[in-house]
Amino acid sequence: MLNELFIFVIALFMIARGATLATKYASRLAENYRLSQYTVGFIIIAIISILPELLISITASLEGMPSFGLGMLFGSNIADLTLIFAIIILLTDRGLKIESKILKNHTVYPLILSLPLVLGLNGHFSRLEGIALIMTGGIFYYLALRNGVDGKTRSPHRKDKLKSLLMLLFSMAILLSGAYFIVSSATALATHFGVSSILIGMLVVALGTTIPELFFALKSARKHEDSLAVGDILGTVLADATIVVGILAVIHPFFFPQKIIYITGVFMVVASYILFRFMRSGRTVSRREAYLLFGFWVVFVIIEFFASV
Repeated sequence: MLNELFIFVIALFMIARGATLATKYASRLAENYRLSQYTVGFIIIAIISILPELLISITASLEGMPSFGLGMLFGSNIADLTLIFAIIILLTDRGLKIESKILKNHTVYPLILSLPLVLGLNGHFSRLEGIALIMTGGIFYYLALRNGVDGKTRSPHRKDKLKSLLMLLFSMAILLSGAYFIVSSATALATHFGVSSILIGMLVVALGTTIPELFFALKSARKHEDSLAVGDILGTVLADATIVVGILAVIHPFFFPQKIIYITGVFMVVASYILFRFMRSGRTVSRREAYLLFGFWVVFVIIEFFASV
């Protein structure tokens, strides 16, 4: 037990340091490649951030526990859309500013999150459905990248671009390593207390995999780089719901309890609708709305707990 606690503390330090470096070099990358901060967060940071969920989900699927992976993906998405936003706003003691471009480009965002629910209503994901999810996520990312150039004329040296990219990848590697050790240690602690595996996936492991987004977005928000923070979270959620679920289905089509769709999946889509409704209220997410998002996450946890008993 003491060993797991020690690993947990070390992993937190790794994530904090990785987030500091990632924030610094992601901002430089946005300038170097004339991309908006939001685009860098939504595509570059988010794609790297999904690696913990992807690796854990694939491992769980190959070990005959696809429900664990799917529940973890949906559970982490709910935490990202509610709890993580709430924590960032409350700790920075201000509302998050939302670019008009974000609202314009994401009118269909909640609808895309609904796609895995529609395809999974029968409690099964086929390879064809997996390909459809991957293509949907890929097209959305392509459109976001195509529209992500901010029009700046700055054109730094190639060496500056390469250094920023390499340092960003290095910092994200630190984040991923920290996330892995946090998940493994937290899972061991939860198992010690006899919690069910699916509930561990939806709550404990799901929260562990959101830590890179939390630390990165928190660092960005404290530097008033709100678009970088928002882009990271929204990009990670979209990738988890489409690309990661699609990859799992392509590798190994699987069946799962339909309550994951009817409870966890529905909570995920509703959370996205609520969040975007808050974003449109003055183009900020306020402290009051942060408390409401936190309350929504608490309701989700309570319902999942009793549904899994």
